[in-house]
Amino acid sequence: MRVFFRFLTLLTLLCALPKVSVSQHFITPVQQLELLFAGDIMQHRTQLEMADDGNGKYSFTYCYRHISQLVKSADISVANLETTIGSGGYSGYPSFCAPDSLLYAVKEAGFNTLLLANNHCFDKGKRGALYTLNLLDSLGITHCGVYRNAEEREERYPVIIEKKGVRVALLNYTYSTNGREAPAPMVVNLIDKEMMAADIEKARAMKVDAIIACMHWGDEYVSLPPARVRDLSEWLLQQGVSHIIGNHPHVIQPIEVREESETPDRHVVVYSTGNLVSNMSLRGTDGGAIIKMKLVKILNYTRPAAIRYLLTWIAPKQSDGRRDFTIYPAATTIINGNDNAALKLKTFLNDSRALFKKHNKGDITEMTIDSVLLEPLR
Repeated sequence: MRVFFRFLTLLTLLCALPKVSVSQHFITPVQQLELLFAGDIMQHRTQLEMADDGNGKYSFTYCYRHISQLVKSADISVANLETTIGSGGYSGYPSFCAPDSLLYAVKEAGFNTLLLANNHCFDKGKRGALYTLNLLDSLGITHCGVYRNAEEREERYPVIIEKKGVRVALLNYTYSTNGREAPAPMVVNLIDKEMMAADIEKARAMKVDAIIACMHWGDEYVSLPPARVRDLSEWLLQQGVSHIIGNHPHVIQPIEVREESETPDRHVVVYSTGNLVSNMSLRGTDGGAIIKMKLVKILNYTRPAAIRYLLTWIAPKQSDGRRDFTIYPAATTIINGNDNAALKLKTFLNDSRALFKKHNKGDITEMTIDSVLLEPLR
């Protein structure tokens, strides 16, 4: 009976307290993180020639001048580095090797994370791969996919990036290294389900808010992903991957936002971002798509929002055979006095928009940035 009267007294006192709005004491925390994913950064021989100042020095900064502001606006900006870096012996296809200044330009443009697991990562063997890793570390650029040895991979993989209260795990795998095995004791992440399953489980155990798998996969120059890529994407999502970003085909491929049937989860799957910068000229290879995605975290739940893309484009060769490797915003580039370039740009835009209109799934929008004028090379 005493217990009952004590409870009744406490209840009476509580009811007598002034009413206070719950919102005054409990504010739901919301964190937002912006991620940006760009396509392949390549360095063919013609790109090297254009960057040469004639005195043995190279500059690639001009390539990124129109997109740098966009790249810097994201918290995490990722691109696929499809060339090794070296101290000399620079070369284009089939064994890529670029000067240090290429990485300086990439960093200056705002990219803070680079993917290395691709079919060209060992183009210059152990020496080239180690030089690339050392320069990336010296510049403070986060990288993923190739490691000096198994111990380093165990320590540094998955890559965990935490900003603005959101914790992201980044994974990176390649279908091949063009027949060049990883020189001992180096390690490259190959597409292997047993290994990937273990990596995903490790990432989940690290209490991350999102797991993003960046896949070097698919068939070159084909606008739709093959069945094996679609099957692998389904498998990755089933294992616990949150989102997937693909590259390698050198052309853009569709974007999908997958809605879970039994949960409010959403998954972004980008099959191919295409080329960011290269000397390729086949139809569709002269451009790519920069993907921008916002992750919104409320309490312990993280969901993608505002998935957008910017179509980018590289102008064709001029009549004298030279080519400018400036990355142009395709939708807002103005061309005067160059009918061939205008036709190429129109073709790229029409093809890209038709592909996305027919095959994209979910709430995905095209974005634009300020207009620029395509000027002839001096």
